[in-house]
Amino acid sequence: MGSLLHSQEGLIHTDKGPLVLLFFDGFDLKARDGALGKVKSQLHHQLRNHKRALYKQQPFTGFYTAFLGLVKSLEAIGCDVRVNDFKTAKLYPDYPIGVAGYPSVLDHIFLPNPKIFGPGDFGLPDDSQRVANDDSYKKLIQPCEWFTQVYKPYCGDKMVPWFAGIDCDGLQDLSQEQKQYDFLIYDKIRWHREEQVPAVLNRIKQHLRARGLTYTEVRYGQHHISEFIDGLKKSKSMLFVCEHETQGLACQEALASNIPVLTWEEERIIDPELEHYNAPNLNVSSVPYFDQRCGMKFKIEHFEYTCDAFVEQHEQFKPRQFVLDTLALDIAGRNYLHEYQSISHSEC
Repeated sequence: MGSLLHSQEGLIHTDKGPLVLLFFDGFDLKARDGALGKVKSQLHHQLRNHKRALYKQQPFTGFYTAFLGLVKSLEAIGCDVRVNDFKTAKLYPDYPIGVAGYPSVLDHIFLPNPKIFGPGDFGLPDDSQRVANDDSYKKLIQPCEWFTQVYKPYCGDKMVPWFAGIDCDGLQDLSQEQKQYDFLIYDKIRWHREEQVPAVLNRIKQHLRARGLTYTEVRYGQHHISEFIDGLKKSKSMLFVCEHETQGLACQEALASNIPVLTWEEERIIDPELEHYNAPNLNVSSVPYFDQRCGMKFKIEHFEYTCDAFVEQHEQFKPRQFVLDTLALDIAGRNYLHEYQSISHSEC
């Protein structure tokens, strides 16, 4: 694995840089030990990607997209990132590892190493003690501050907010493309659609039509990434219609493409599995990483007024600069590496 050096931070350094061991299990990739397990995981990954490309489906799940963002973020700051490297983790049982993906990863990572969990899903807050009470899990990641606050009563100070880095170099500035529409409506209404579509989405469209503003739309989970990018190219702005988000990668990719965003935000949890965790001091958001450079937010009762103000101020927004300053790969990489180093007790 290349020459090994010892750093003052307690991390192994290879010829590439600080060694970071990550483990992911989910629909996209399987964390399986041994040579045969690795081959099966790679075959599964290739067959799944081929099938989804054939049917023009989203290539990756959200967790895997966030995980790939983590890998890119660490590589951007010169880390030697190894994915599902059971052999090295077993060789250095005191060395930190990152565990990510779906809850299934907990059933396949039986390593004693000190661990960070995330990005991924370790269960609802009431069920999170399985991980929180495991002494080997030193840090538990959620993608933003408001969601860590949901978990803190159950997981305590182990909770850490961390965002997946956005690859700005891989996303073009689309603001100067020839525009056909005023808005790309990104429909990510996930719950109570029979009520929310008439109350929210239809009200939005009615006002756009009344103002003579044109739009195209995509619906979350029912579009291919190429349709989303094409919509951004052809639209001056994006209208993000989602109850709440813990990060919102699609929205941040729009911002990185220099497309201002007008977003619906009611400031409360709508998810039926989580809504009883609403609290007066919980700052629930649809865009947890957002400032005045990005666009505007609205409650549906104020949509018409906010939409008109947004259109008037459109040229003043600088969303790509916001992403470069706050969400870029190197920033996310340094944040994660800081947490990773903090749990290192390696004597290797």
